[in-house]
Amino acid sequence: MPALRFNSSSVQCQNSSYFYEGMDISDLAVNFSVVWNGNFIIDNPQDIKVHLYKCAAQRESCGLCLKADQKFECGWCSGEGRCTLHHHCPSFQNQWLDWSSRNVKCTNPRITEILTVSGPPEGGTRVTIRGVNLGLDFSEIANNVLVAGVQCAPVEEEYIIAEQIVCEMGQAPPASSSGPVLLCIGECKPEFMARSLQQYSFVNPTVSHISPLRGPESGGTMITITGHNLGAGSTVSILLGNQTCEFYGRSLNEIVCVSAPSLHGLGLVHVSVSVDRAMLESSLQFEYIDDPKVLRIEPEWSIASGHTSLTVIGTNLDIIQEPRIRVKYNGKESVNVCKNVNATCLTCWAPALTPEYRPGLDAVERPDEFGFIFNNVQSLLIFNNTKFIYYPNPTFELLSTTGVLEQKPGSPIILKGKNLCPPAAGGVKLNYTVLIGDTPCAVTVSETQLLCESPNFTGQHKVTVHVGGMVFSPGSVNVISDSLLTLPAIVSIAAGGSLLLIIVIIVLIAYKRKSRENDLTLKRLQMQMDNLESRVALECKEAFAELQTDINELTSDLDRSGIPYLDYRTYAMRVLFPGIEDHPVLQELEVQGNGQQSVEKALKLFAQLINNKVFLLTFIRTLEMQRSFSMRDRGNVASLIMTALQGKLEYATDVLKQLLSDLIEKNLENKNHPKLLLRRTESVAEKMLTNWFAFLLHKFLKECAGEPLFMLHCAIKQQMEKGPIDSITGEARYSLSEDKLIRQQIEYKTLILNCVNPDNENSPEIPVKALNCDTITQVKEKILDAVYKNVPYSQRPRAVDMDLEWRQGRIARVVLQDEDITTKIEGDWKRLNTLMHYQVSDRSVVALVPKQTSSYNIPASASISRTSISRYDSTFRYTGSPDSLRSRAPMITPDLESGVKVWHLVKNHEHGDQKEGDRGSKMVSEIYLTRLLATKGTLQKFVDDLFETLFSTVHRGSALPLAIKYMFDFLDEQADRHGIYDTDVRHTWKSNCLPLRFWVNVIKNPQFVFDIHKGSITDACLSVVAQTFMDSCSTSEHRLGKDSPSNKLLYAKDIPNYKNWVERYYADIAKLPAISDQDMNAYLAEQSRMHASEFNMLSALNEIYSYVSKYSVELITALEHDEQGRRHRLAYKVEQLIAAMSFDS
Repeated sequence: MPALRFNSSSVQCQNSSYFYEGMDISDLAVNFSVVWNGNFIIDNPQDIKVHLYKCAAQRESCGLCLKADQKFECGWCSGEGRCTLHHHCPSFQNQWLDWSSRNVKCTNPRITEILTVSGPPEGGTRVTIRGVNLGLDFSEIANNVLVAGVQCAPVEEEYIIAEQIVCEMGQAPPASSSGPVLLCIGECKPEFMARSLQQYSFVNPTVSHISPLRGPESGGTMITITGHNLGAGSTVSILLGNQTCEFYGRSLNEIVCVSAPSLHGLGLVHVSVSVDRAMLESSLQFEYIDDPKVLRIEPEWSIASGHTSLTVIGTNLDIIQEPRIRVKYNGKESVNVCKNVNATCLTCWAPALTPEYRPGLDAVERPDEFGFIFNNVQSLLIFNNTKFIYYPNPTFELLSTTGVLEQKPGSPIILKGKNLCPPAAGGVKLNYTVLIGDTPCAVTVSETQLLCESPNFTGQHKVTVHVGGMVFSPGSVNVISDSLLTLPAIVSIAAGGSLLLIIVIIVLIAYKRKSRENDLTLKRLQMQMDNLESRVALECKEAFAELQTDINELTSDLDRSGIPYLDYRTYAMRVLFPGIEDHPVLQELEVQGNGQQSVEKALKLFAQLINNKVFLLTFIRTLEMQRSFSMRDRGNVASLIMTALQGKLEYATDVLKQLLSDLIEKNLENKNHPKLLLRRTESVAEKMLTNWFAFLLHKFLKECAGEPLFMLHCAIKQQMEKGPIDSITGEARYSLSEDKLIRQQIEYKTLILNCVNPDNENSPEIPVKALNCDTITQVKEKILDAVYKNVPYSQRPRAVDMDLEWRQGRIARVVLQDEDITTKIEGDWKRLNTLMHYQVSDRSVVALVPKQTSSYNIPASASISRTSISRYDSTFRYTGSPDSLRSRAPMITPDLESGVKVWHLVKNHEHGDQKEGDRGSKMVSEIYLTRLLATKGTLQKFVDDLFETLFSTVHRGSALPLAIKYMFDFLDEQADRHGIYDTDVRHTWKSNCLPLRFWVNVIKNPQFVFDIHKGSITDACLSVVAQTFMDSCSTSEHRLGKDSPSNKLLYAKDIPNYKNWVERYYADIAKLPAISDQDMNAYLAEQSRMHASEFNMLSALNEIYSYVSKYSVELITALEHDEQGRRHRLAYKVEQLIAAMSFDS
């Protein structure tokens, strides 16, 4: 632009205007120079620049406008609502606002955003408020901010004129909840007030869990603290003891920080969390433990490109969250990743010797530095205790000069090269993968070549070799197929085809002839099937209605008398030691002679050993290694240990977890399928797990699961007894088990017997339902069930101790028995007596009397009508009654007794001498399988009720037992630890752990829980229900065919539904909050206190000692080889114990 020289020191430029449309730049400093005489540029040593500016750009509000540098002389034209120069604003009164005005203040402040929208009521939260026209001076807003009704003090250092206010919250009064931000600019007139649309809330942050629970002494552990409302407030402080845990980040319910090195050594430290001025209550603890140590690396070599597998052995390796391995070579560092296997083992990928691949590394190289990046552990950054070396990378020649190798199908591909097998000690080799296209081939490696068994395909495919961090392609292979079929091959195929066609025609002719014969048989069976169908439908409907009536009566009886649960001790003994009624652990310890006190003293020493975890684990592992230690011994030892530790369940649980962890590792090391874990009781740990659940689920059984199980047992028993039951074979008309089904038509009739009340003969008689085909023992059992229905089974008289009298009139009495001289014998078959045999009629009067008074002595003066009982004369003289079918000694002559076979309703199927006439009432036996369906339909509701209770986390007001959640979480932790993420495997572990190990046992054996008697037919039906329960917990597909067992076909449609219940149950448990070790230990301590005196601990220890004595040499040897065992002198203590017990004996 032209300029005029004003004087010797001044130049004045002519007026010029500049125009640009954009609003992106408000002022721009441009270069400036003065040109003299057209070509001489005057120096500008201070680099003076000229500012071009535009008031309206980037200044859309009054506050931003007046915030501009005063030298620009910008002002706010309120009439037009824009920032401009004074002469561009219409000259109306009060329309112009700039710094020359009096009381400069922008109206209409507006809040656009609040950055911190929640905080603790204790205050201290810094709330950032952003908006428009938020004052031109700090003094205008200094005491004019209210957040949710609480004074918030602005912070001058963080105030941005007109744009941002940062204020610090004061303490909120009680019961404050939420509200908007209110502020005034200078004075609280409407035009100077602003209210936010967002709400600020007062919340109470809480913490509940910390993960991980421990870390290295050197720090660097990424700690996650979980809880609620942890995203609130503006600042967070975490202390581990009195050391700061460096804040890393947080979310709504999590805070992450990095632990500092411990200044106070190892041990537990309290975790303190504060949000602004709020100190959160916390019982969380973090443990500093020894830094990890690396003992050795296997193998101690790799190749220059790295990425070969290394195994690192050491201690405390599992506490490192992201372990990495490093090398430094020629001043450049290379790092690769590692993966935790367990506390003593890592697997790592070797780092490359150099970050980029360098061909020509043909010599063995040793890195300048080799070490590990373990959180903040500095001592392992350089690991000197290794001679790690790098061998040259393998190199390969091209397959051919053209790059394409011609091959025939099936011919091996040979890849030549060098350095293929590094000359390292230990036999570890490189792992080569050769791909033909995308298909791997089987590889054989030698020093100078790879032999690849080519997949069976044709065409051209690229060959790729993968080894370590290298990928190399030596070319492609072109597989050319052989020529077409030869003439002899074509002739052979034609001849074979002709022969096959002839065979097919012959088969079709035979099939047609056979089908005509089958049509006739089918028509005959069709009529029988139609009959049977209608009969089964009617039978099922009637049976269900009748059973419901009986169950309603039973339920009302239970309301009065309650379910006959066994006490805790009896229940535990039946689960732990089935079949042993009077076990030593229930009795006081008795020692022969004078050694009682010394034996007790020795056993108390043994108790100290048992309470030493190192000893107990070594003891169990040593026993399991002995070939003579049988499966029965394993179960016995597990049960004895659990009884001895009944009062110390926290310790027992810790030992059990360690044993299960060992079992999982052993299972995986032996490369067994993971799903087989806990399937069979082959270890002490598995039986201990069953016993652990038995102890901890007893309360749940009594309060919740027991009722549907008892109702199912009663329903099965009542339904079975509505039809005939063979007292010899155990087969029944109504059954869920095909093996226990009577497969023929049995004619029978229901009778009502009026039983004399045994407690008071003058009270009303008790009606009892029986069948005319029932044996006398069966009738006695039904009478006992009716008379003593509210009495536990163990407190009732036994049928074998009672006789059944049939009373005719006031005096005549007949003793009915299963066998007497009236028993019918045909050939070598003898049939048991029934009510039909004695011709007992409906509404007959009967009585149960004790066996010793069952013989009726006819008084001399009595006038008895002999005609009424003449048929039973012999019965009066015979008073001996057998105790059971096994001990039955029928009153027949000894010479006839040999070879006689007893039967009731059906003759044993093992004997093939049934007359053809006996089959007159039979149809095809499989037709009777439909009765299984009828019985299943009748009992369906009771099975569903039981399964629904067991597969639900909400149990009629009862919470899920802690033991189930705790053990399931433990199994999930173990799966995570071993890298098992297959959901089917995790599902199977849980199913094998609880349903298979505990619930199936209880379903099949309700007598473990209740004071009842379980008959053979009830046992068979419960086995079918238990099998269905197991199938419901399986993840394998439920495939069915015509050869599938009937019990699987029976519940085929129900099992998919049950499986859904199980999956939902496991998912619901996983969603429940984790149980802390403190809560679990408190629960276990409570259980221990409740049942501490149930078993005699000294007697249990005495039983366990028998195994110490038997395997003493092996046990002492194992303890001497164990480092911790030597430290605690456990072998010496065992020798002391053996000496004390031997002396006492």
